[in-house]
Amino acid sequence: MSLIERNTPRNVTFELNQNPYAAGSVIANFGNTKVHITVTIEDKIPSWLKGRGEGWVTAEYSMLPSATHSRVRRERSKVGGRTMEIQRLIGRSLRSVVDLEKLGERSLMVDCDVLVADGGTRTASISGAYVALKLAIDTLLKSGELAESPLKEGLAAISVGINKNGKIIADLNYEEDSSCDTDMNIVMTDSGKFIEVQGTAEGQPFTSDQMQALLDCAKESLKVVFKAQSDALS
Repeated sequence: MSLIERNTPRNVTFELNQNPYAAGSVIANFGNTKVHITVTIEDKIPSWLKGRGEGWVTAEYSMLPSATHSRVRRERSKVGGRTMEIQRLIGRSLRSVVDLEKLGERSLMVDCDVLVADGGTRTASISGAYVALKLAIDTLLKSGELAESPLKEGLAAISVGINKNGKIIADLNYEEDSSCDTDMNIVMTDSGKFIEVQGTAEGQPFTSDQMQALLDCAKESLKVVFKAQSDALS
C-alpha cells in the first residue's frame, strides 16, 4: 500500500516582471502563499572575493506584518534566527546552480518578501527566486554584459510532510504544516539532483521507508513546479 496520499502541489503560478525597477522580478504563488521576489544587480562583490574573478549571489527574506493570521513585527534592527536560516538557505541554493566565474565580478541581490504566508514560504521563495534570477541574467545577456549564461541548471523547492494518519502529502498549507508529524523541505535541480534536504520529526519519528517516500513525493511534485517555471519563462 502506498504511503503517499498527495504528490501534487497546490496551484503554482509565477507572475513575471512585477517590479519595473528590478533586473528580474516575480510573484510566486503556491496556493494562497504569495512571495514577491526581486533581483538587483550590483557591480561590486564582497571584499573577501576580490581578486578571484568570481561573482556572488545572496538573498534576504522577510515577511510583511500582515502576511500571517496575527501581525508580524518588522525586523528593523536585528534579523531573527528563523529569518537568517531561511535567507542563507535561499542564497546557497541559488549559488549551487550558478557558475560564479562566468557571472564575473558582480553581485546578484535577491530579495524575497512574503505577502501571504499559508505554508511553504521558504520553498516558494526558492522556486520564485530561480525565476527572478533567470530574468536578471537574461537582462545581462541582452545588454552584452555577459557573453554566456552562468546558470548551470534549473532549481526549485517543495515542502512535504507526514500527516497524523501516517500519509505523505506535498506542498503543505499552514494547517497541514502545523499538524504534521514530520515536516521536510527539499531543494532539487531539474535534472533530479538534491541540493538540500531539511527534515524533522516533530511528532512520531519516521522510518527509512517513509524517508524514501518523502523524497519520491518531492520529486514527483517538483515536476509540476519545474513546468510552471518553464511555462512562465517561455
